[in-house]
Formats: sequence, structure tokens, C-alpha cells
Amino acid sequence: MADVIKMPKMSDTMTEGVLAKWHKKVGDKVKSGDVLAEVETDKATMDMESYWDGTLLYVGVKEGEAVPVDAVMAVIGKEGEDFQAALDAEKGGEAPKAESAEAPKAEEKKEEAAPAQGGGLSEEELAAKGVTVIRMPLLSDTMTEGVIAEWHKKVGDQVKDDDVLADVETDKATMEVMGYATGTLLHIGVEKGEAAKVNGIIAIVGPEGTDVSGILAGGSAPAAKAESKEEAPKEEKQATTAEASSPAPVAESSSDSRVKASPLAKKIAKDKGIDLSQVAGSAEGGRIIKKDIENYKPAAAPAKSESAPAAAEKATAAAPVIPTFVGEVKYTEQPVSQMRKVIAKRLAESLFTAPHFYLTVSIDMDNAMAARTAINAVAPVKVSFNDIVIKAVAVALKKHPAVNSSWGGDKIRFNEHTNIGVAMAVEDGLLVPVVRFADGKSLSHISAEVKDFGGKAKAKKLQPADWEGSTFTVSNLGMFGIDEFTSIINSPDGAILSVGAIQQVPVVKNGAVVPGNVMKLTLGCDHRVVDGATGAQFLQTLKGLLEEPIRLLA
Repeated sequence: MADVIKMPKMSDTMTEGVLAKWHKKVGDKVKSGDVLAEVETDKATMDMESYWDGTLLYVGVKEGEAVPVDAVMAVIGKEGEDFQAALDAEKGGEAPKAESAEAPKAEEKKEEAAPAQGGGLSEEELAAKGVTVIRMPLLSDTMTEGVIAEWHKKVGDQVKDDDVLADVETDKATMEVMGYATGTLLHIGVEKGEAAKVNGIIAIVGPEGTDVSGILAGGSAPAAKAESKEEAPKEEKQATTAEASSPAPVAESSSDSRVKASPLAKKIAKDKGIDLSQVAGSAEGGRIIKKDIENYKPAAAPAKSESAPAAAEKATAAAPVIPTFVGEVKYTEQPVSQMRKVIAKRLAESLFTAPHFYLTVSIDMDNAMAARTAINAVAPVKVSFNDIVIKAVAVALKKHPAVNSSWGGDKIRFNEHTNIGVAMAVEDGLLVPVVRFADGKSLSHISAEVKDFGGKAKAKKLQPADWEGSTFTVSNLGMFGIDEFTSIINSPDGAILSVGAIQQVPVVKNGAVVPGNVMKLTLGCDHRVVDGATGAQFLQTLKGLLEEPIRLLA
């Protein structure tokens, strides 16, 4: 039977190849190892070899055309052989096969589901018998799914209504889930490390021996788990297809004087500057493959039989050889955490929805530094510069309510209270707990509250009430030595303040250049609610408060 030639996958990122040139035409004799065509991939132009002997019966791609990976390009067979059957089998054989495979699968699923539907009780009927269905709760305002970090009970264990069943990792913290039910743990719907959509079934508790198949047959199992089960066969199928599209090397004609090497081996040899004639092939027929190039050592290369004078003449004429360095491409991958997913989603929405603009001002921190030293001499807790900035921002916002606002689509909300979000870096991302009514709190009170939030954030113990309701956000990277930077607005706030490091720089005071301590603040504004002049006036007020911190205590 005729052999079908398909577009091979010649690189890890290749999805299609362009037929640059045919080296054979219909009717030509072809031997194993002959170059049929040149294919231009996303990385290089490479030879496509034949792995069969015979006659080229059909060419389905013209020079210059793009061909998807695994698409039919040509047919090789016996001279005069009818190749149409082979083409039809490639084009139409897979779809009926897929349909026929899916039909019994669907029937099988239907047959499996039928007994469960018939034999099991509905959720309402089970509730009347004391069975409780435990679903993934909504643990934060932005949560869409949760990951089971740890199960504290297993199927068959006795459960009380105040027992903690599991730890759930949300987008912001790891929190405990209680069953609020008494009985036996009859079913666990989500394994450790898997995600469940909000309101998806994660467990069922009830009297021992209760049939819960009626609920499970209703299709309320978590989407994430179903996807993971479907992906495994899908990946297997892809792997099988990939293997099938890479034909195994076959014996090559010994009469062919060309160096016999796979296209990948040729590319690697060219990159490394290796002469293929010096490499011994380990595949059938002495064909050189990738492994041979990677294991090649010049000292172990087979020596060519040369006469002594010829070898001496070659050594004399040889140009200096640039040593090659062979590195190894290495990387690691890890799943995106729930926190990182939400950070990516919300910041992208903020940046591409709210028109940002930025204003920067320099603050003379000499007086603030002296005031902090004096305050810490008597304060019950140590006050940081960030605490002073939070207090100053809250006071300034009371004088500029337009900056303490948020966009509502058809209306603008002007907040009369000052709830300052404080951006905190944690291992998995960023959290923004809120110091409420900061304008009315003392510096010591703010400092103690921020320190408490910091401990909770690192331990993943913050609760939704801790991070909700901000009207303005402060982000400080000064402790990392960053001079100045810009931040993305923490929606729905109308503005965010980026705080840089205090630097010792020359400044002009009273007409003389003297050493000074300067800190740069950058205000990021949503132009839908804050205009340039409004933002500038706010910064001027904030500058005055920080340069004369005694005003914060008045």
C-alpha cells in the first residue's frame, strides 16, 4: 500500500511549515534517505527526507504554500499504484472513527447515569433524611474558585457540626471550611490540591450507608476536577499523535554517498560547529541522530584514512578553531496560585479600564526625620515613615475629597471617610489590608494596626473584612531602595500613592547648597474622576504636611 508523507514537526514551537522547494517531482524514483523537499519552519529552513523507497505518485502542496503540521504533503508507492485510497483514508478515516468512538462512550455514560438517577435520592429528599451537602463557600468578594489545601477528615470519619473539614486556599488567604453538620463523611468530591468552583459540591455528610448517588449524578461535581480528568486522555492522544508523526528511522541505502543525518541532528551540528563526517551514527544504517551529536567528543571521533603529507598540509592550513560552549536549557514551572490569578485579573482590568496619569513631587524629609525620632522616644510602639505618610494622606484627603473618590459608571462616589489601603508584599503576591478612618487615629494606633496586618498577611490569616472598603491606597517600596515608581490603581479607588526611599542629596536652602534628605512621591490617578490640577493640589497639601509634621498632631 502507498505511504502518505505528512508535514513533520521540526521544532518545539512549529505549527506549520512553508514548502520552500521540491527536490523531486511526480514520477521520480525515491530512495530512503533522499531529500524530498526543503521546508521553512519558524526557526530555520530544513531538509525533509523520505523514509521509503518507491515512486513519487502525488504532490499535494505547491512551493511557497504553508502546510499545518501533520497535514498530507505527498504519496510514495509502487509505480502505477492507485494512491487515492490512501488519501481518502487520511482525509476521511479519522472523523467517522472519532464519531464511532464517541457514540458508545455517550451511550455508556448514559447507561451509567441511569441507575444513579433511578436508585439515588434527590438533594431535597436526602436533606429530609439528615444528609448535608457541603459546597465550596464564597470566602471573599473576588473569589470564583477555591483550592483544597488540606482535608482534616476522610470518608467514613464521624463529623460534628463544629469540626473543621478542610483548609481552602482562596485568592487572598487560606481559610478553614466547617461542615456545620453531624454524621458520617459519605463523600469527598475534590481531592487535595484540586480546585472547585464556588457552590460546587466538595463533601457530603449524613447517616452512615446513605445512598448519595442521586446528587452526584446531577452533575454538580466541580468543573476543575472534570477538566483535569478530561485533559489526561487528551494529552495521551496528543502524545500518541506526535509519536506517530515522527517516523522511526529506517535503513538507508548504502549507495548514497551523502552524510546520513536527521534534520535536527544537522541543525545542532551546525550550531555547535561539528563536522558531521566525523560523527558516527547510532541509528539504523549509520544514520546520525540528535543523541550522537550531543554525545560527540572530538577525541573519540573516527579518524579518516589520510596520507601523512595530506594530513600535515591540512593541519598547516587549518584556521584557528573557536571553542564551543554547550549549555543546557533549564527551567521550572508551577501552577498559578489563586491569589496570583486574581491579582492578574484585577490589575489588568484596572490598567486597561481606568485612564491612568501620574504626578511626582519631592519632599524634604528633614523635619519628618526629626519628628519621628522625638515621637519614638515616647510612643508605645515604634512609628515608621510609612505610618507618617498614611496619617498625612488621610488628613490631606479630607481637604481634597475629589481624590478620595471612585468611578461608578453613571455616577462618581465622593467618600467622606478615609480608609487607607496599605499594599503588603507576601510570598504569593500582594495584599492590601485597610486602615479605617485613618485621619482620626494617632500615629501609634496606625503603627500598631499596620504591624498586626503585616503579621496576619504573612501567616495568611487576613479575613475579608480586613481588605475590603479602601478609598485610597499607599504602596511603599522605599525600604527596598527604590527612588520612585508608578503603581496600578487598586480598583475601585480613584488614586494610589507610590512612596520611594529617602535619599541624601544636595539641596538648595537659603541660597546655599547643603546636604538634604529627599523622598519622592508619585500619585497615580484615574482621569475619569481626578484631573491633573486636582491631583497637583492634593500633592501640595501632602507635601506641606510631611515637611511640617507638627501639623499632623494639631
